[in-house]
Amino acid sequence: METALYLPVKRFLEQLGFTVKGEIGGCDVVGLSNDDPPVVVVGELKLAFNLELLLQAVDRAAAADEVWIAARISARGKGRESDARYRNLCRRLGFGMLGVTDDNRVELLVRPPACLPRRSKQKRSRLVTEHQKRQGDPTAGGSTRTPIMTAYRQQALACARSLADGPLGLRELRLQHPAFAREVGRILLANVYGWFARHQRGVYALTAAGQAALQRWPQQN
Repeated sequence: METALYLPVKRFLEQLGFTVKGEIGGCDVVGLSNDDPPVVVVGELKLAFNLELLLQAVDRAAAADEVWIAARISARGKGRESDARYRNLCRRLGFGMLGVTDDNRVELLVRPPACLPRRSKQKRSRLVTEHQKRQGDPTAGGSTRTPIMTAYRQQALACARSLADGPLGLRELRLQHPAFAREVGRILLANVYGWFARHQRGVYALTAAGQAALQRWPQQN
């Protein structure tokens, strides 16, 4: 599984000074530096170095200052990681290249150039905002076929947790969640996941789907 590569790559980037989280904006790995504005690093993971990995990195590059690709090093050492043409292509594209061994050591194969010119401020801004809003690192990079624990889902779960013992008014909910008080009304009104029901004017209750969500993601409680 690609998720097995996430922690080694995360540790590698953390040693370079980045705060790293997984599965943000479709990217397997996103790291932010402590600078203002932060340097944005995006990483893509695959079980082997191939063309698809490079294509994914190209797609993500518009939002990042640095792009890294990472894959498992082949057991016999005859994979793309030993192909000079593949490494040279990474250099031409401006991508860093990391190889992960069977015992989860990370080898630096190609170093990316210092911060590439930013191509899309909007995409970059979305990555930074989601990274900063998301609490902790709840989803390992490379995850597939499972709901991503986004900042929005975390906030919705926090509202659901507050309603677990009974209906509450919008004002009280906002007081309980000052970090995203302005978003509380939108979350309840949009009711994206079907977790909330209007009990009476300005008062909301938790639905059966909301109760099930709290049981599904107890770690968010």
